[in-house]
Amino acid sequence: MSVWKRGFVMSFRTIVVKNRCKLEYSLNYLICRGNDDEKRILLDEIDFLIIQNTGVSITCALMSMLVEKKIKVLFCDSKSNPQFELTPYYNNFETYRKIMEQVSVDKDFKGELWKRIVHEKIRNEWRLLVRVGSENSSKLEGYLKEIEADDSSNREGHAAKVYFNSIFGTGFSRGNDEDERNAFLNYGYSILVSLINREIKMAGYLTEVGIHHRGETNSFNFSYDIVEPLRTYVDSFVVSGKANASNYKGFFIYMLENKVFINDKLMYLNNAIHVYVQSVISALSKKDVNEVKFIEYEL
Repeated sequence: MSVWKRGFVMSFRTIVVKNRCKLEYSLNYLICRGNDDEKRILLDEIDFLIIQNTGVSITCALMSMLVEKKIKVLFCDSKSNPQFELTPYYNNFETYRKIMEQVSVDKDFKGELWKRIVHEKIRNEWRLLVRVGSENSSKLEGYLKEIEADDSSNREGHAAKVYFNSIFGTGFSRGNDEDERNAFLNYGYSILVSLINREIKMAGYLTEVGIHHRGETNSFNFSYDIVEPLRTYVDSFVVSGKANASNYKGFFIYMLENKVFINDKLMYLNNAIHVYVQSVISALSKKDVNEVKFIEYEL
């Protein structure tokens, strides 16, 4: 359940600062000073801090403690869209070993791991098409049988075209910034990627070094690899209309409160992401794709 207090939102260890204020630190508390009031929240009770107002000021002392407590901090632009995040230099005492382990993974294994991720992504897309009654679901079911190592035949790309045209219409394009549905999707995806970034950094790995994504200007190649099977979860809320122009920013923040299954256990999405990312890292470390535990969710 969420608690709203004049622009300060508390929701399952997630804090959203919506109004202009000053954020500072005192005695293990986050202090929010507004024009006529003050709020205090114990840092140990915070998992994710989202600052949606560019008029918010924050002290260095608080930022230092947020990093020390491994609290994810996401800053938004003037339109309340995620713009950047607070990332610590020091994350894990085994960072050097973990990074060397990460960059030394051979190409063939990465290809097998990417095949497994793409299969799960297309499987979820197929599930959503079945749910909405699209006759094109059979095409995606066929693609599932054709995925090769490193998805060399680009089944992911072919599936994406069929998938988006089926759920949003043939005129839909992910590159069309004028279509408000893309704004909904991008916001939901960015929340998930931000949480995945946190888990990767805490594990001592680099977000820049991906399994399949290799963009030279992309700081989150690894995160974009990992998030792929979860994108359909965001899509499903846009397709159903539950996330719309009036509520999508708040809706996708509170999406983290939803319960999902992973490794036969029911848990909050926020916690499931931790298990999922750790399983991918374990797969890289042990060179065993069977280590990966995907998140199962209702559509």
